[in-house]
Amino acid sequence: MKKLYFIAIYPPQEIIEEVKVFKRDLAVNYGNSKALKNDAHITLFPPFSRESELEGDIHTAFQKIDTSLEPFELEINGFGSFPNPKNPVIFVQPEAHPALTELYENVKQQFNFMKYSFNPHITVGYRDLSWDNYLKAWEVYKEKDYKTKFLVDKIILLRHDGRWLPIMEKKLKK
Repeated sequence: MKKLYFIAIYPPQEIIEEVKVFKRDLAVNYGNSKALKNDAHITLFPPFSRESELEGDIHTAFQKIDTSLEPFELEINGFGSFPNPKNPVIFVQPEAHPALTELYENVKQQFNFMKYSFNPHITVGYRDLSWDNYLKAWEVYKEKDYKTKFLVDKIILLRHDGRWLPIMEKKLKK
């Protein structure tokens, strides 16, 4: 049987709750309820499907990811968007950070079977966000202030079992 997996960075619970406020606003005022399904996170490797018997191999590859870098503070500053008419996205924008890029590159060394571009973001609205509602919401969110920061000190491997569940984590350390 196949399962879905992905690798992410999760902010602390208080930031997850703050981001939920924006997601609820999009659900109530812009018809975008799908974003409420997942907690705030930054994807390091997008969802991929594997036979559950191969989960041991996924664990082994995850353990091999080089996390020998100092934990680092990631600043969040305002909102951004991917204005794709077929699948628009509104997100909370992390500041560029060399350690975040390095972490992504280290993940990519072990999980290199899929090509994807790395645009770090914390999704607020997507999937069932219509283009018209995206345009209305973006008018509000492009000017909205939201600043915070958090310590990135681990990465998490998740498996989808009806919902995304963390199955393994790896701490950053020098």
